[in-house]
Amino acid sequence: MVDSYLPYGRQTIEDDDIAAVAAALRDDLLTTGPRVEAFEAAFAEAVGAEHAVACANGTAALHLTMLALGVREGDVCVVPSTTFLATANCVRYVGAEVVFADVDPDSGLMRPQDLSRALEQAAPRQVTAVLPVHLRGEVLDLPAIAALADSAGAVVVEDACHALGSRLLQGNAEVPVGSGRWSSASTFSFHPVKTIATGEGGMITTPDAGLAERLRRLRSHGMVRPPGADPWWYEMAEPGFNYRLPDVLCALGHSQLAKLPRFSAARQALAARYLEALTPLATAVRPAASPEGSVATPHLMCVLIDFAAVGRSRRQVMEALKDRGIGSQVHYIPVHTQPYYRARYGQQDLPGAQAWYDRTLSLPLYPGMELADVDRVVAALGEVLGLA
Repeated sequence: MVDSYLPYGRQTIEDDDIAAVAAALRDDLLTTGPRVEAFEAAFAEAVGAEHAVACANGTAALHLTMLALGVREGDVCVVPSTTFLATANCVRYVGAEVVFADVDPDSGLMRPQDLSRALEQAAPRQVTAVLPVHLRGEVLDLPAIAALADSAGAVVVEDACHALGSRLLQGNAEVPVGSGRWSSASTFSFHPVKTIATGEGGMITTPDAGLAERLRRLRSHGMVRPPGADPWWYEMAEPGFNYRLPDVLCALGHSQLAKLPRFSAARQALAARYLEALTPLATAVRPAASPEGSVATPHLMCVLIDFAAVGRSRRQVMEALKDRGIGSQVHYIPVHTQPYYRARYGQQDLPGAQAWYDRTLSLPLYPGMELADVDRVVAALGEVLGLA
């Protein structure tokens, strides 16, 4: 008999969240109503952005951003291979080609030198956009990435789906991810395992008012109603998608957003406890590296395990942890190794991404956990690896 099951991540939904959704269900408008703009305004304020545009999910956020920036067939975009499929797929959705960048084998993040090599690989083709990923909630070297992108004539689109609440230390100031200081747009996800949850949902932040206007148009079929037009009239200058986020889910997101400081503090405290508790396992297990200047709201608790040294496969470790009531996951299989991308671009040698994948394992981390749960996870991991 095991204790209650600890998944690698889960939502934290409280009574006031449920009340907010119930109130929205009593409204006349369940979608395209005032709660959408209210959530957008609150989100923009929370991350220090000029504009925020809500949409159906994080993948839609990436797709809409590619569309709104005019990325198209014949263009080239750089994407780190260690990410979820959507970061690369959104480039292909608009017909552009992907050049995969390698990552730091110890953090999983794209470094400036990785981007430099990817830009060289792309030549002589023009790179239109660079999509850095704040994997695990850790913030990569945005100023250096942005400088390289700018020198190549490319815009930066941050995949910040893991990084709501994270900041980058600049001198004595902490710059929030999503503020738009070094990018044209940042995309966020509200999937249940993310920092705040709407079930499914996404957000795009941008400093560009024109880009925000086009994003709003494209998320709703490309329709506009010109000023002074008849009340039934609409026009479509270009096709868009039905990527709206309904008021019911915006009500949940707005309620969750008010808890961001508490959720962030809880995640940081749990991660700190992991760092302390994992010390006795250091011969075979170490936490993923944190880049200099990153002030993370941790989304994932990734550890790097020398599976060969302990004589156990990752599958054996995961199954043994599950038997003890502990969930785990792998983030991520390098995207360049997926059958679709192998068929399109051939075999590629990205040793950092492969080394990260070979060793990584994500352990439970979410605000509903107690510090004692961390001790339980680490004790079980040590037992499973034969290090206890």
